[in-house]
Amino acid sequence: MTNDNNFQSGYSDVNGLKMYYEIYGAGKPLVLIHGGGSTIDTSFGRIIPRFSKHRQIIAVELQAHGHTNDRDTDLTFEQDADDVATLLNNLEIPKADFLGFSNGAHAAIEIAFRHPGLANKIILASGVYQRSATAPQFWEGFDEAALFTHMPRILREGYLKANNDPAGLQNMFDKDVQRMKAFKGWNDEQLKKIAAPALLINGTKDIISPEKAVEIYRLIPNCELAILPGEHGEYLGAIESLRGDKWEHWYAAGLIDQFLDN
Repeated sequence: MTNDNNFQSGYSDVNGLKMYYEIYGAGKPLVLIHGGGSTIDTSFGRIIPRFSKHRQIIAVELQAHGHTNDRDTDLTFEQDADDVATLLNNLEIPKADFLGFSNGAHAAIEIAFRHPGLANKIILASGVYQRSATAPQFWEGFDEAALFTHMPRILREGYLKANNDPAGLQNMFDKDVQRMKAFKGWNDEQLKKIAAPALLINGTKDIISPEKAVEIYRLIPNCELAILPGEHGEYLGAIESLRGDKWEHWYAAGLIDQFLDN
């Protein structure tokens, strides 16, 4: 990712987890929260060097993902939010900006609700938000035919690179699937209560359509919207959406910086 001299990584005791984190750069803190089935590297490995030139990046790996171990509880976005908040308290970071990708966007929403004093600005990248925001076939894929072999190979390899434990990989997959089966999202009135300034980002060929992204954007009070070319997370360099292992949407980092700095 980067040869930044300020790089550090470690584990922190967080609500029964040994939660893994990486820190890059210096300046105003930006917390990165990865997607389901992902790691720091698979979601953000391409974009971290851009951000860390002029801000402090705190990238986390959530329960059962990557380097972070599991506990005997289901995955929930509420718990993810509490885990991230506890980690930041342990790191003595009282306030930060947040960038959540996919399921990480859902955790960022819960941070805005459950820990409003912690959230300065939030970037919600390629989330789903409401079950009605995407095609029924998306949910049927979880309910009827969510097979381990359907998980993108490159995400499986990413997990094993971080944690060479095939049983842990299967466990993460099973828990992620179960969470999406139970996903209810947030109703209109809940989304209207997000107080933190927000930037909603969606791809033109994302899980939810640009039209649905506009509907969500209109519900969040202090919100900006960016519709960028490409598939789910392609604009961030998410590894499952890279074309030929090359990230071409570097301008997304500048757009996010502009939102955070204004």
